[in-house]
Amino acid sequence: MSTSEGFVHPAFLVETSELERQLGDPDLRVLDCTTHLIPDPTITYQVVPGRADFEKAHIPGAHFVDLQADLSDNSHRLRFMKPSAEAFAAAMGRLGVGERSRVVTYSTTTPQWATRVWWLLRVFGFDNAAVLNGGFPKWRREGRPVETGPALPRAPAHFVVREERQLMVGKDEVRRAIGDGAICTLNALLPEQHAGSGGNSYGRLGRIAGSVNVPAARLIDPATGAFLPADKLRRHFDAIGAFDKEVITYCGGGIAASADAFALVMLGHDRVKLYDASMSEWATDSSLPMETG
Repeated sequence: MSTSEGFVHPAFLVETSELERQLGDPDLRVLDCTTHLIPDPTITYQVVPGRADFEKAHIPGAHFVDLQADLSDNSHRLRFMKPSAEAFAAAMGRLGVGERSRVVTYSTTTPQWATRVWWLLRVFGFDNAAVLNGGFPKWRREGRPVETGPALPRAPAHFVVREERQLMVGKDEVRRAIGDGAICTLNALLPEQHAGSGGNSYGRLGRIAGSVNVPAARLIDPATGAFLPADKLRRHFDAIGAFDKEVITYCGGGIAASADAFALVMLGHDRVKLYDASMSEWATDSSLPMETG
């Protein structure tokens, strides 16, 4: 079975072999979106951009994106919050992304960093983007070409936000969804974080009241780092009835949640939103209901 079989939107996922064939395309823009989260009990985790990894080896012609510095609202007290349309357009322009560009995002770790940037592009009305299936680890394993050092200079482009889609929600919309049978609030964190029994905590232990769990890590084939085939992905979401409802995905800070949201969209779900602040906000506000167990 081909990787794209069964997906309603297979173009949102690009295979390593296909990307290698496209490397000479002047409209191609490849973005390494890697960020490392280093556990820190005092602040949950430290954010370390993956630029050092990028300079050791990257896909030829790629540029590095510092998600926090370049594509987040740095005036917000929480990390990784959606930037303004103006700030996003300026950052994309600096990366050489314009109206005719084809964007491919990847990470050297889990795909959630690549799916987060893909989701932001979608929010700001840009659909000609795909996530590299298996990311850089699969690319390296297959012996495909790499470059080292800083990114080669690229002329800036004019990125236009033609629409800003309402694909991000805040705590009020999430609170209203509690007890609403037409909305599935979906936690992308690990099962032990969902239960409140272990793993990184963002404040109070547990989950948003009434939410269900499809961990982002379970969407990936551990042997290859690639997304599971469509039928297996669908099974995870069908088990919680996601396709019968509007879905709000969340996690710790809106990153892993983008992997669940990405998979749902590829499978054809057209009513998916992401709780941007996620548990970084919810778990620290005692007025917001949580559950454990």
